[in-house]
Amino acid sequence: QLRQLFGNAVPAFPPKFYLVMTKSMADKRWSQLEQYLQNVTLDSNITNSDVFRGFFQKLQQDTFKIQTQRAFLDVYLADGSNIRLDIQTSDTAERILEVTLCKMGLSRELIKYFSLFFFQDHDDGALSVVKKVAEFELPYVSLQSMKELHCKLGIRKWYMDPSLDTLLMDCRTSLNLLYMQAIQEIERNWVKPTEEQMQELEFLPKNANKAKFLELIQEMQFYGYVRLDPCICDYPEEGCSADIYVGNNEINCCIKLPTNQTKEVSFKINRLRSWQVTFLGATKDGADDTLELRFEYNDSGTWQWIILYTKQAFLLSSCLKKMISEQMMKAAQEGQEM
Repeated sequence: QLRQLFGNAVPAFPPKFYLVMTKSMADKRWSQLEQYLQNVTLDSNITNSDVFRGFFQKLQQDTFKIQTQRAFLDVYLADGSNIRLDIQTSDTAERILEVTLCKMGLSRELIKYFSLFFFQDHDDGALSVVKKVAEFELPYVSLQSMKELHCKLGIRKWYMDPSLDTLLMDCRTSLNLLYMQAIQEIERNWVKPTEEQMQELEFLPKNANKAKFLELIQEMQFYGYVRLDPCICDYPEEGCSADIYVGNNEINCCIKLPTNQTKEVSFKINRLRSWQVTFLGATKDGADDTLELRFEYNDSGTWQWIILYTKQAFLLSSCLKKMISEQMMKAAQEGQEM
């Protein structure tokens, strides 16, 4: 059906095996199907089509045996408050986001700067952004499938260039959303202020406006970045643990070396050629799924593959796509101005 609508814009479907498959053949087929689905979703025209959305909507509901019916859904803000919505279980993330933000009074033209995410609070006070919710995804259904993770559905800004904050400052609702998220990032130690910056923040008058606060925090390292849970990487050698921050056209890795020394590495987006996400299966104890994200990077004129093993591989992939999209839009705007 997609081929009929979009022709060659749809990637070629992986060939089938007509004889009995060996395990290695089945694994190869699995990998090809994964890659096919990832490639299909790169084209927003395809993912916005009724054929695509209808297929995945039915698939989600059938998989978890959830019929279309009325339900209540809580959407959380960065300050911990929530908005309760009266929805249909078949409502897409795009629909739920629009209803939530309009209910809050956000201008319609600013909705595109925000998105829904699944969050997970940990007992030690840490916060994980599990994944960005796809526009065609059914959040109510997804939450039922993630019950063991105790996830919440929340809103955060959805752009990777901190300078875009200025576009949202004139709307009171968007300003409040940015301010709440900034406070959350400070409380969760996602930003890394210098001692001088922290003093400036502490001495900021209590009646200072939120825009002034955001101007100050914009100068802090990792403001507006997405922080991943600690993961394993193979750079500069296999088995290194790393803290990953993604934003502002970079993947920043604070890597712990086998010598217990730390090394900070910044992988710039303009030197990244391609990447792929692979599902590696469950861990040895069967407790968790393992995902691998590998990207091809130009290091001093030589292309090499960097591998990260992280449960948030799809979140990282979404961030990479967003940063490249923003770069392309910025280049197009600058070209028009010239």
